[in-house]
Amino acid sequence: MPRLRGQGFTLIEVMVALVIVALALTAVTASMNQMIDAAETMRNRTYASWIAQNRIAELRLAFATPDVGVSSGEVQYANTDWSWRATVSETGVDDLYRIDVTVSFAGSDDSIRTVSGFVGPPGVPGAANSIWPGLTPPGPRPPAGAEG
Repeated sequence: MPRLRGQGFTLIEVMVALVIVALALTAVTASMNQMIDAAETMRNRTYASWIAQNRIAELRLAFATPDVGVSSGEVQYANTDWSWRATVSETGVDDLYRIDVTVSFAGSDDSIRTVSGFVGPPGVPGAANSIWPGLTPPGPRPPAGAEG
């Protein structure tokens, strides 16, 4: 009875296949971890940006001239404790101040995001929505030569 060869895989072939599969799975896992880390970093930067923008909006909505200097505080946002530091400086333009807000995790010195904004003199609420701020709206004009 003749002996048939090639009817299955040898142990060496199976081991080589397993090594290839293991390497491929390791590469896929590393890639997935990198994508998860990138997503987490982007989420943290987005939250830090929102916190900084909220702080600048609070200073604008206070309708008061901000004090030049540094202030700081902490806030809980998205179930995480954050700390912020706002630096108010003069711009060289009367009544216009620059605000740089740096946000980091509470207890950490590593900055996640810094957002800059400007605060001007307090205005009349709703005046920015006027179509003709400070100007007389166009309308019918008196005829030429008419005195009023």
